[in-house]
Amino acid sequence: MRSTLIALAAVASLAAWPAFAQKAYGPGVTDTEIKLGQTVAYSGPGSAYSMVGRMHVAYYKMLNETKGGINGRKINLLSEDDAYTPPKTVEVTRKLVENDQVLAMVASMGTPSQTAIQKYMNSRKVPQLLFYASSTGLHDPKNNPWTVPFSFAYDIEGEIYGKYLRTERPNAKIAVLFQNDDVGKSYLRGLKRGLGDKAGQILKEATQEVSDPTVDSQVLQLQATGADTFVAFTSNKAGAQAIRKVAAIGWKPFYIVPYVASSITGVLTPAGLDNSTGLVSTYWFKTPSDPTWADDKAMKEYLAYFKKYLPNDDPGDTTSVYTYMGAQLVAMALERCGDNLTRENLLKQIQGLKDVELGMLLPGSKVSYSADDYYPIRSARLARFDGKSWKPLSELITVSRESGN
Repeated sequence: MRSTLIALAAVASLAAWPAFAQKAYGPGVTDTEIKLGQTVAYSGPGSAYSMVGRMHVAYYKMLNETKGGINGRKINLLSEDDAYTPPKTVEVTRKLVENDQVLAMVASMGTPSQTAIQKYMNSRKVPQLLFYASSTGLHDPKNNPWTVPFSFAYDIEGEIYGKYLRTERPNAKIAVLFQNDDVGKSYLRGLKRGLGDKAGQILKEATQEVSDPTVDSQVLQLQATGADTFVAFTSNKAGAQAIRKVAAIGWKPFYIVPYVASSITGVLTPAGLDNSTGLVSTYWFKTPSDPTWADDKAMKEYLAYFKKYLPNDDPGDTTSVYTYMGAQLVAMALERCGDNLTRENLLKQIQGLKDVELGMLLPGSKVSYSADDYYPIRSARLARFDGKSWKPLSELITVSRESGN
């Protein structure tokens, strides 16, 4: 009788065990592997941002080598070149989702490219996660819940510039150059929101097409207004051209460039470091060039990682720090999934990243998501380029959710 009871107890225990530790896998997941997809411009007009791909490949290699991956599963990131061309992005993404059967697309780049695949990803309920791109439509959890960016949203960044100008340069005469697409329009909308009742101090707005050979004529038009403040919401190539032209004509405005066009190696060096001295941009993370962080634990870990896994890249470049944090967030969400590695649970874990304080964020800065808010970063400082590195210009400026985002 006693042995019968023991046997029945054992059966009951086994019956209960699967409910407690049931494994659930989506496409691309096994007991030993998690397969992810990514599209990056390793060639073409956006190739200056190819660090996005190199960073993520290297970071998961580091996790695989030092920790055996995540929860015992190696990360297999299929990072593909889309040449910053939306039709190519669509083609490559379909291959990764339908043929390679990736669990999710993570940490891809490019606003036109990510917009091009958004409808496809949401119709198939495949996570399009923590990518480096922004427009109003890409931060829209109500209509596109499977599309979750890791971006300092362009309208949030624009609003921070507007708030700074409104308080620190209340009499500024402003001229704006912006890319004539969702990117540039998002920046401009945010700038005006931040300026509030000072928005009327924008004397002139000039647009720039990505296909324009130069922006010389636009710069001349804007200088002619008598503006003492120039805001250039452009990407790398046009940003470098504008910096050179402003210097060539002897214009000396208070000159703001967006984070995406603040790369020292990708923009300022081609434009000329002397020409770039005095530029103002934003940052929300620690930079190696700032001596404040010389003895910081997270900074030491970051630099050691770079030395071993990305020895030919610049750890001081803004894109490097940003993409490092993005890789950390992807890994964090996957770790939180445990053995429930389905597409639905991965999305849930991303949405549950609340008040995350990554080591390389500025003190006071946090990353937060929720099921109805896909604006993860709402605080930044302004910085000024001194000819060698970006140096702090302001305290942390925060945009509240109630401001209209």
